[in-house]
Amino acid sequence: MNPEMRRRGIYILPNLFTTAALFAGFYAIVQAMNGQFEQSAVAIFIAMVLDGLDGRVARLTHTQSAFGAEYDSLSDMVSFGAAPSLVIYEWALKGMGKLGWIAAFIYCAGAALRLARFNTNIDVVDKRYFQGLPSPAAAALVAGLVWVLLDLGYNGEQARWYACVLTIFSGITMVSNIRFWSGKEINLRRSVPFMVVPAIVLAYMLLSSYPQGVLFALFLGYALSGYVMSAWQLLRRRKGFDSRERSSKDRSG
Repeated sequence: MNPEMRRRGIYILPNLFTTAALFAGFYAIVQAMNGQFEQSAVAIFIAMVLDGLDGRVARLTHTQSAFGAEYDSLSDMVSFGAAPSLVIYEWALKGMGKLGWIAAFIYCAGAALRLARFNTNIDVVDKRYFQGLPSPAAAALVAGLVWVLLDLGYNGEQARWYACVLTIFSGITMVSNIRFWSGKEINLRRSVPFMVVPAIVLAYMLLSSYPQGVLFALFLGYALSGYVMSAWQLLRRRKGFDSRERSSKDRSG
């Protein structure tokens, strides 16, 4: 094979997962247009799982490429930017007039800006933390709200204010400078204490018993964790400043 053609080729395996994630996001939009909002929410969660697999598959098989990175980013914009904003708009925000589509656009724009910043800062940020809420987590938060409230018997009109607040919160949090734990330092090949195994079993039991509630609670907790961590760090800095100020006064006195 011509070396030039080899360089211009693409790797099939990781891009299959990316394409599947893109299809799930597209399917979520189509189902929202048909009024099948529960299926839309589930499709967004499936896109999130597939998005988490494509990069890992590429690293494990040594098939990373610039094309794959760009394709993944475009897929994320559809699955975690356009799809959640359109689903939540069709379900709950449409009847709110200008406020409804503005809230949906804040989310969509936040996802686009979050992805652009991630792509440009990927080599300079601390790998242990994300800068701003990751777009898959924001999408899971919005989709989880739809899924849970549908299960509880709420319709979009009854839930529109909850949906509006959460949509705006998710969009703003994506472009904030608040740090969120990335989990990238977890090594699955490392041995763990025995109690981790029962904890995993318990997590599977909870997830299988009420997936929509467990997933929504999980991602809501994750979205709030960044604010809690920032408040804790601010409090520690303030205490450190006060202690230094008191010690300097004691020395001067």
